[in-house]
Amino acid sequence: MGRVRAYIGLGANVGNTVDTLTAAVPALAALPRVRLVAVSRLYATVPVGVTDQPEFRNAAVVLDVPGGPDPVTGALALLIVLKGLERAFGRRDGPRWGPRALDLDLLVFGRHAIRAERPLEASSSDRARSGDTDWAGAQWLAVPHASAHERLFVLAPLADLAPGLRPPGWGESVATARKRAELREGPAAVRPIAEWDQATRAWEPQDPAAVVPDGSTGASSDKRTT
Repeated sequence: MGRVRAYIGLGANVGNTVDTLTAAVPALAALPRVRLVAVSRLYATVPVGVTDQPEFRNAAVVLDVPGGPDPVTGALALLIVLKGLERAFGRRDGPRWGPRALDLDLLVFGRHAIRAERPLEASSSDRARSGDTDWAGAQWLAVPHASAHERLFVLAPLADLAPGLRPPGWGESVATARKRAELREGPAAVRPIAEWDQATRAWEPQDPAAVVPDGSTGASSDKRTT
């Protein structure tokens, strides 16, 4: 059984979101046979889909995880664990695109393109709407994550961690996809607000003066690596 590098998206907009996301990082690191590799900056992001709700806080992490006997089995095992953590942090059934206590999305699982039916314990907690084909699709695991390629709130933290990564099926790097999404959504849609501090194991508020026009900072990558 080999190891796979997995990229996980984190998001929340209910309760003390920063505390929730900060606590989620060591919870992910404590999973059996999982190693936390790196943590992105923390972003304030405007809601997508359902806009009449509070801003989200979003980030991403890199994990080295067990690959399983095959990629589908390994990815589904990780997904089950992620959904269990969401529930432990208070996530409940709700409308698609609605408020979230904690979202943990499997964005990329090594170099594998996966589509598999979710087992019951990893099914989506979003409530179906009449005729909602997107919800029906959410009952399948798609890796790379189906909407990651188009969503700036996913691409910005992912670009912090692996700008040159070319996920299966994308045909372009994460950095290129991020730039395209920013042109479409505008730079105000996703704003970096804090950097992960290795010593304190928490996001520390970012100096706005250190942010250059493309949203990046001059900080070295070791600030994000644990």
